[in-house]
Amino acid sequence: MVDFLWWSVVIGIGGTIAMDLWALLLAAVFGLPKPNWGLVGRWFVHLAKGTFFHKDITAAQAVPNEAALGWFSHYAIGILYGGALIVFAGREWVSNPTFLPAWIIGLVTVGAGWFVLQPGMGAGWAASLRPNPMQIRALNLISHTVFAAGMFATALLFSRV
Repeated sequence: MVDFLWWSVVIGIGGTIAMDLWALLLAAVFGLPKPNWGLVGRWFVHLAKGTFFHKDITAAQAVPNEAALGWFSHYAIGILYGGALIVFAGREWVSNPTFLPAWIIGLVTVGAGWFVLQPGMGAGWAASLRPNPMQIRALNLISHTVFAAGMFATALLFSRV
């Protein structure tokens, strides 16, 4: 069990760091806005108080430490997805990682954003209420592929140590 938890943390954090570096690159090269994890923290706090759907999360009452809560949530979810990858691929995957299982999990995790987070924050199903939903969907798919590559690369690196 300790090995499973350790690998979940390491692989999940590795994937999440890759995703964050990708977001920084997109901001630097293309001027895209960086993710606002504070709004995610705000959504989680309001969710705990019973409000799942918001018309616009930016209009919801701000909460103390929402940025820290959002960043914590971002990495905690990455760790959960790292654990899901190990369960899906099997514990032996950690010793001999391949990209395909990580990519499948990465693509499946897009669904949480499209069908839970985005509608909950007021963006609609799969960002359907945003002016550029297809761009957002494409960026979500690419970002979660980068997340998958980060999980795979982290597992590969640590399997060789």
